[in-house]
Amino acid sequence: MNEPDPAIVVQARAKINLTLEVLGKRPDGYHELRSIIMPVSLADTITLTPTLSQIALTLTFGQGVDVARIGAMDRNLAFRAAKLIKQRYGVKGGVRIHIHKRIPIGGGLGGGSADAAGVLHGLNRLWGLCLPVGILEDLGAELGSDIPALVHGGAVLMEGRGERVRSLFQMGGQPPRRGFWVVIANPGIMCSTPEVFKRWRGDLTNSPDILHNMTSFIQACQVDAAAEGLYNGLQQAVFEGYPQVAQTARLLKEAGCLGVLLSGSGASVFGLVRDEAHGEAVSRRLGTGLWHVVAQTCPMV
Repeated sequence: MNEPDPAIVVQARAKINLTLEVLGKRPDGYHELRSIIMPVSLADTITLTPTLSQIALTLTFGQGVDVARIGAMDRNLAFRAAKLIKQRYGVKGGVRIHIHKRIPIGGGLGGGSADAAGVLHGLNRLWGLCLPVGILEDLGAELGSDIPALVHGGAVLMEGRGERVRSLFQMGGQPPRRGFWVVIANPGIMCSTPEVFKRWRGDLTNSPDILHNMTSFIQACQVDAAAEGLYNGLQQAVFEGYPQVAQTARLLKEAGCLGVLLSGSGASVFGLVRDEAHGEAVSRRLGTGLWHVVAQTCPMV
């Protein structure tokens, strides 16, 4: 009697944007972006179990994940990723996808995108498709802007609306052996990305120093310099429209973070700290009234 195929387990890592520049509006209606994205140790756990033909999705939830924000299953990015790769490559088998959510939903940490990226990687292995990462990135770009960066993995430069991704160290230099420690906090609200871009005042940023400096700081593991170089062109618009997010940033700064920044279009905010012990000290000062986690960036692919 044949043994059933084993399940595949994937850790779908959240992301933070250490820089996010808005360079203008494109003819297709999207905004031209340039961003340094790094995955962090905070992750959803995805278990992929083969089935005869159907795709099924189940979810469980960790602390701080608002179940009420889960939308219809057929709109879930992980489900759509599985459906896309199955149809595109004529896979007859199915899969049962179980996701244990730890990443806050709609918080600017790329949780849904990370899940989709994890499903693409996992099904590529489960179904023996042997697709190169570049193809998986292209599939991800059909589903959402953050997915190609998270499919690629490691510290990346994301450009365009998210479809152009390359390793931050592709043009030279060695990736650092260790990442930064961060404290990530979420005020328990969601920011509407379209609304945030409507509030954005069009203060274009095209200084190469933002990108080049942060790349150097990451490569040299210079957390104090990186804390000074954090930049998000959407932050002011979010702070003005969502006072709870601005208050969360203030709490992180008052608790002792070296530098604080909005991640993506919010509502999560992160603060750089010197090391794990410093992060734990910040966590104790924040107390239990605000969802937060101490994590480490993962610059290596």
